[in-house]
Amino acid sequence: MKKTVLAAAVVLAASGLGLAGCQKEIKPPFETGVCFHVATNKDGTLRYNPVARNVPNMEECAATLEGMRIRFIRMGSPNRSLVGAYQGSFIFIEKEGIYLGQTYDGPRFMSLVRTGDGRLAVPGAIRQVPAQ
Repeated sequence: MKKTVLAAAVVLAASGLGLAGCQKEIKPPFETGVCFHVATNKDGTLRYNPVARNVPNMEECAATLEGMRIRFIRMGSPNRSLVGAYQGSFIFIEKEGIYLGQTYDGPRFMSLVRTGDGRLAVPGAIRQVPAQ
């Protein structure tokens, strides 16, 4: 009897772990050359608003979104971060820099970092000079 209960518990646990991996990933649209601002609706779904068309690369889309973020802040927005999308990738604009991700909730990879004066640069491009 104990072995049957233990076997049933193992099967239930294994099936629960399998279902956890089946959670639907949120992926952005793939439209060639279109830079999107991603907004969250009240029901938790995402809305993709086109910001620019004929954008040649992801860096230019990120720069467009950074300009949008700065304009929002100048108008009094308390939100310091912004999410965008470009050709099947999410762009996360944060205070530390710009991150890229293939899914909304998945891993993010640093693309650009902020310098001391707030500008964006490629990681490792700015060399610190030791104080003398």
